[in-house]
Amino acid sequence: MSNPTIPLTFLLILTYSALLSQSIIPSRYDGFVYRKRAASTATVLIEAFYDPVCPDSRDSWPPLKQAVDHYGPTVVSLIVHTFPLPYHDNAFITSRALHIVNELNASATYHLLNAFFKHQERFYSEQTLNMSREAVLDKVINFASSTLGNSMQSAIKSGFNDSATGTKTRVSFKYGCSRGVFGTPFFFVNGFSIPFNDSEPINYNGWRNIIDPLTTKQRNI
Repeated sequence: MSNPTIPLTFLLILTYSALLSQSIIPSRYDGFVYRKRAASTATVLIEAFYDPVCPDSRDSWPPLKQAVDHYGPTVVSLIVHTFPLPYHDNAFITSRALHIVNELNASATYHLLNAFFKHQERFYSEQTLNMSREAVLDKVINFASSTLGNSMQSAIKSGFNDSATGTKTRVSFKYGCSRGVFGTPFFFVNGFSIPFNDSEPINYNGWRNIIDPLTTKQRNI
């Protein structure tokens, strides 16, 4: 897991304390619902907190996606929340791009997330170290529009000029802090956190071992 140093952990604690007095309640539940599956208590609900430029987030995504795809939409649902880590230079701007695209076309959100993971190295700190903020922004806009279709470029660019998309991205981070999230990837299943081991990330069989017993319980209710 991409974990902050002790001072950063302390900073997140202070941030969370501040949030308690500055709570922003969004108009709807935070996150991106996977494949428009109804996320409800009638399913096994998985929540994943991801940073688009975090290598551990990238590596954990394929086995989770494979496991979720194995089950029908009435059995397992998935919500991904962005959690841009402050020590990843381009985490916030790529997370914001996902929020913008989700507002424009929710069915394209996971396509862009997959693209960010696949070409993640383009947005690592060392690749953009000597670029201005405006140049990095243009790079993200061009990447998102080339991934989803150049016809969306103007709308994506306009999204970055809308302060509401920045607010939504910050709300996602604040929501993660309120749940005790301190790094990425971070997972909850039916509201309970799942430990993540750096040396042994959850593979497909690991997810099946977590989910299968819960689906058996569903059938027995």
